Amino acid sequence: MRKNLQKHSLLSGKKVIALALSTLALATYSNLSLGQAVLAKTNNAKAKANKAFEGKAGQNAYVEEYFSHVFRVSPSWATAVGFHQYDRLLEDLRPQAIKSNLAANKAFLRRFQAIEADKNSKLNLDEKLDLQMLIAFTEGQIFEQEQLRWLERDPDRYPSLLADSVFSLAKRNFAPASERLLSVCERLEQAPEKIFQAARLNIKPAAVPPIYAQVALEQLKGSRSMIESTIPEAFQSVQDKALLARYKRASGRVLQELDLYEKFLKAKVLPRAKGQFAIGEANYRRKLHCDEMVDEDLNSLLKRGYSELRRLQARFIELGRLIDKERSPEAIFEDIAREHPNSEQLVASTQNCLDKLCSYLLENNIVSLPSQDRVTVAESPSYLRALTFASMDTPGPYEYKAKEAFYYVTPAEKNWDAKRIEEHLRFFSYADIINTSVHEAYPGHYVQFLWVKKAPSKVRKLLGCSSNAEGWAHYCEEMMVDDGLRQDGSRTQAGSKPDYKLAMVQVHDALLRVCRYIVGIQMHTRGMTFQQGKQFFVKEGYMEPANAERETRRGTKDPTYLVYTLGKLEILKMKEEYKQLKGENFSLKEFHDSFLAQGFPPLKIVRAKLFSQASP
Repeated sequence: MRKNLQKHSLLSGKKVIALALSTLALATYSNLSLGQAVLAKTNNAKAKANKAFEGKAGQNAYVEEYFSHVFRVSPSWATAVGFHQYDRLLEDLRPQAIKSNLAANKAFLRRFQAIEADKNSKLNLDEKLDLQMLIAFTEGQIFEQEQLRWLERDPDRYPSLLADSVFSLAKRNFAPASERLLSVCERLEQAPEKIFQAARLNIKPAAVPPIYAQVALEQLKGSRSMIESTIPEAFQSVQDKALLARYKRASGRVLQELDLYEKFLKAKVLPRAKGQFAIGEANYRRKLHCDEMVDEDLNSLLKRGYSELRRLQARFIELGRLIDKERSPEAIFEDIAREHPNSEQLVASTQNCLDKLCSYLLENNIVSLPSQDRVTVAESPSYLRALTFASMDTPGPYEYKAKEAFYYVTPAEKNWDAKRIEEHLRFFSYADIINTSVHEAYPGHYVQFLWVKKAPSKVRKLLGCSSNAEGWAHYCEEMMVDDGLRQDGSRTQAGSKPDYKLAMVQVHDALLRVCRYIVGIQMHTRGMTFQQGKQFFVKEGYMEPANAERETRRGTKDPTYLVYTLGKLEILKMKEEYKQLKGENFSLKEFHDSFLAQGFPPLKIVRAKLFSQASP
């Protein structure tokens, strides 16, 4: 059965509203002078911090100071969200920089905690909630560095960070191409010391899980391709010969470093790699607390996960019978995949789908759209086609130049044979197109992005969590089907049969997410092996073995990829409680608007604000 078709971008952390956790996890590096400067300010920390937070202007100044620090140590993230004064800087992963930044993070944390402990504080509710987010985020940075120690255990982090850092400069036209290529050169020229030398100093082979070493070696091909092909293709319009020569020199040096890094991994790391990928229950719970502000007992979380799994499995079988009780659900699902546009129609079909979804939201009072900006569907640029089937490219919340949002779809190549074209287009069944578009665009990630730009503070624009961002997008898939959405973008009329085929695709995608939920917890805290995790995806999620292996691999490095289902379940619960509170005055649109108006903070923060506003 066609399972887990990789419909979304294979580039991690490219969705704007999910960037805070995917990229800022890298914000654990600094330079010594900055760390010393922050430490120097901690004398009489409580008094100074309280004064800094007195009144809105003081608070904003303090927040600016914190994010100035964060952007200096994570300039790639600064580029992604729209602060381009950092475009020519590169993360410094050398031991002294890491040590310095750890001290800086601890200093900031003490200041935040001093403010929180002050009983005479005049902070309003929004300021208190923002402060909670800053504390949790800073605690998370310290926890990742001191306990999870990814830079010692995961050799893929180094070349992947470099590839992402230059790709963020190539993919959006926020400045002239020559200016952006110059920034690419600057970053590449810093890489030998800040990335590759750092890797050899930081990595502890005995602590590296074997699967991490294997993945790192496999991923090097993508990093090379980024430097050799993707970047030159993205900057074809540049005519400055001196600049092009500079790129050739810088990229040549980096390619040499990648070759040396491959030899280092094969000779020094892989033969000695004996680490465990499981982070353990204590670390898992701590990570959930810092990243998502979730403190629920893991046994309780697992119980909820299995309950959702059984519900979805029963629904999948039920939908198959409703479509055709004489055939198996697997055969029916295969038939759905065969219903797709041809390659020439792909862009037009997807654009038509987005246009209809946008109209659906407005006509049926699902959610407000706080901007007239709309998504444009286009073929994936040639330099992206090896990386993605479909991907959303939205600007950062502080991007004021390259404000366009593109939904890229990858067509079949003209030189492919008929069999390969058909296999490719099965990723784009009409039901898949609309369910993916709900998740990625309307009313999923893109609509949330529009609201994030209007979030009430800089903290809410820049910090957030995946159980909100991915939870919202996943919730939207189920909510829209429940509302009556059909494959043609219309709404099921009273007395008519629902669109069971769309519902079946939606439930299948939900099965993938709930399997991630359970496997992540089980592998990292309950002793589930890699092979057991893979078989769980095959047996319980109805996935093909190759895709099940890919999902299990992801789980070894992404312990909390339960966030999709975790967030969806919490939002559904929140909606029901909000409905009870509002009674006959409940409005789905008002609930969604109130939810999105908070940015994408941990759902605990959304709940606090939502119910404080709704209370009589």
